[in-house]
Amino acid sequence: MKLKTQNSVNTTTYCHYLFFFPVQFDWILGFLFLKSNTLAVLNMIEYIASETLRVGRFNFSSDQIRELVPESQAYMDLLAFERKLDQTIMRKRVDIQEALKRPMKQKRKLRLYISNTFNPAKPDADDSDGSIASWELRVEGKLLDDVISSMYDSDYLKRKFSSFFKSLVIELDKDLYGPDNHLVEWHRTPTTQETDGFQVKRPGDVSVRCTLLLMLDYQPPQFKLDPRLARLLGIHTQTRSCIIQALWQYVKTNKLQDSHDKEYINCDKYFQQIFDCPRLKFSEIPQRLTNLLLPPDPIVINHVISVDPNDQKKTACYDIDVEVEDPLKSQMSSFLLSTANQQEIASLDNKIHETIESINQLKIQRDFMLSFSRDPKGYIQDWLKSQSRDLKMMTDVVGNPEEERRAAFYHEPWSQEAVSRYFYCKIQQRRQELEQALAVRNT
Repeated sequence: MKLKTQNSVNTTTYCHYLFFFPVQFDWILGFLFLKSNTLAVLNMIEYIASETLRVGRFNFSSDQIRELVPESQAYMDLLAFERKLDQTIMRKRVDIQEALKRPMKQKRKLRLYISNTFNPAKPDADDSDGSIASWELRVEGKLLDDVISSMYDSDYLKRKFSSFFKSLVIELDKDLYGPDNHLVEWHRTPTTQETDGFQVKRPGDVSVRCTLLLMLDYQPPQFKLDPRLARLLGIHTQTRSCIIQALWQYVKTNKLQDSHDKEYINCDKYFQQIFDCPRLKFSEIPQRLTNLLLPPDPIVINHVISVDPNDQKKTACYDIDVEVEDPLKSQMSSFLLSTANQQEIASLDNKIHETIESINQLKIQRDFMLSFSRDPKGYIQDWLKSQSRDLKMMTDVVGNPEEERRAAFYHEPWSQEAVSRYFYCKIQQRRQELEQALAVRNT
């Protein structure tokens, strides 16, 4: 029989295989840490490269600008402060990325409310339901500090009551309801719709004793240890990774690792009782551990469904310890994915870059004017030499600057021929222009 519902408002895998390599266990832990941080390291390298280019874009081309404009030192101080701030934010982003890889759980109190109502029979009722006495059992619950979570996150959504459980079984008195109708069960499925409570309605006019069995939905899954292993490790129910870590700690503390063959563990008397062998390999532990892990115990609550109208105590409250996701996790994820200010920052960076380029160009023009005012003749000569060198580089013309600067160089026989060729080309060019002009006028 199904319940009615009412609606209202991976580290573990690594730990398994750590036992395959006992000789370099600490080195493997370091390797796994480095592996998990590879993305963070690459992000940091990319950030350093981009920051180096960025600083180059936003720096002045010469220290003389700082001397000419004393106020520019304030800008350089702000640039250095921004660089430190960016580095701090980048480190925090890396820390947040690493924190999100680990389970972030908080211990919370889930308050369970079990209540019942009684509907006495009505002899004058027309329908059959009203003429039969019945009772209704309601199982509801909520987290005690939902208000605190909503303060952390404005988008916080209250978890449904059923989301905390894997199954719920209500066992009624078999003598009253028979062997086929005394169990009410609810089990989670992939298509389960979460609900804020469960409701059971049955006919009856006598008080009924019932037992509620609630199985918490642990994420990641938890297991109850074999009593012998639980006493040895001091753990009753825990995740598989924590159990394996506790086993390894016990092996190291008691020096059970074989001194000659590091792959083996020499079992002490407690290990021999649990694993039933004097010696075993590290690689065998995960497989042997499977038989020692049991499903966790359900939460058992005994309740009396009272039909006495004089009984005012018809609601019972119980507090259950549950683990929920840290409300800061959603904020941390939002921070990493946030791009709200990136466009504005990029626009401001472009404006700063354009301003810096303009200042650098003005500095070049100022130097030009100052040099010209101090020594006009010498500056013009230097400028012509510079332009001549640039022209020769652009046209691939080879010459001798020392010969070209003397007048005798231009009295050589080739100069007369060059002058004649030059004027001949100019005359031909002018003739073509006149012919084209006359042709256009005649048409």
